[in-house]
Amino acid sequence: MPWNKDNYPDSLKNFMAPVRNKAIDIANELLKEGYSEGRAISIATAKAKEWGEHHDKQIRKKGH
Repeated sequence: MPWNKDNYPDSLKNFMAPVRNKAIDIANELLKEGYSEGRAISIATAKAKEWGEHHDKQIRKKGH
């Protein structure tokens, strides 16, 4: 099931919007390539964190 900015996995709820949106984009591409939802979320989360760190983005919301 493709995700979007209003409908995404609960595991991404504490991420800042730019990082979450990157994770959503990555996860959707992985789904297209045949990855399972769980694997796509796991890989996308790690890659989005990396992306955020390289672009000096705050990764998680304050307090999380």
